[in-house]
Amino acid sequence: MKTHYTKQALSFDQQLKLLIQRGLIIENPDKTLHLLESVSYYRLSAYWHPFLADKQNHLFKAGSKFENIFSLYCFDRELRSLIISEVEKIEIAVRAKMIYVLSRKFGPFGYQNPSLYKDHQKFRVQLMSKLMDEYKRSDEEFIKAFKTRYIELLPPSWMAMEIISFGTLSKLFSGLKPGKEKREIAGHFGLTDTVFGNWLHCLVYLRNICAHHSRLWNRVLSIRPQIPLSPRRPYIVNTNVSSDRTYYVLCMIRYLLQSVNPNSGFVGKLKQLLNKYPSANLQAMGFPLSWQNESFWQK
Repeated sequence: MKTHYTKQALSFDQQLKLLIQRGLIIENPDKTLHLLESVSYYRLSAYWHPFLADKQNHLFKAGSKFENIFSLYCFDRELRSLIISEVEKIEIAVRAKMIYVLSRKFGPFGYQNPSLYKDHQKFRVQLMSKLMDEYKRSDEEFIKAFKTRYIELLPPSWMAMEIISFGTLSKLFSGLKPGKEKREIAGHFGLTDTVFGNWLHCLVYLRNICAHHSRLWNRVLSIRPQIPLSPRRPYIVNTNVSSDRTYYVLCMIRYLLQSVNPNSGFVGKLKQLLNKYPSANLQAMGFPLSWQNESFWQK
């Protein structure tokens, strides 16, 4: 049965006292007060959940320290930063490939043809509306110049696909009818068009988590990536892992970077980050115990 929410806002001093009452060791009260003010009690609470002995009454395990909780928060922040940097490279590469394939086959404005899409009505009502909104909002100089000089309602694909959001780009790809061009785009990244469409959707979701500074460590992802049955490039051998955890999306990024940036330093940066924060629980992110033995993670 639902009830009314009755908790009241607490001052920073009251928040600090509450944590101490609940058994958390505060070695530097001034620093902790500063972090409660600049990060917020509620955001940090996501990281002290594993340190609770009594989760219902929010009582900490004996020996739990605020410094350990903040270290976990810092790890998650740096992990998100690493991921968003690599996803950016993948996103740009996807834009470039879609522009090239679709414009050469269907012409500069062919992407606007409803016959290219599985659901004509959905394309007209939803996707075209989204494309038009993003075109109108754009303040890019090349878009301003196009609006001034040309009568077309939308710009050619090499302009349009540079200004639409990653989410709209993902929907545009997934909405395409199955065919040679769709397979060519996905095949460039070593995947079938079905798996590639799913991975794009997952990457958009992952990018949004990172961009909005949400917790990624030990998160169960709402959008579950598909596991490719016949990957065309080296991939993890042990696929008996949870695809809705952070480890698997790291595998996705590593796999796609083989096409986007074969000399990527992603693996080295990831291992460096994990070594920097040895207390971060890898199993909580879905890492199998022997993950580093995979040749996929050796480079």
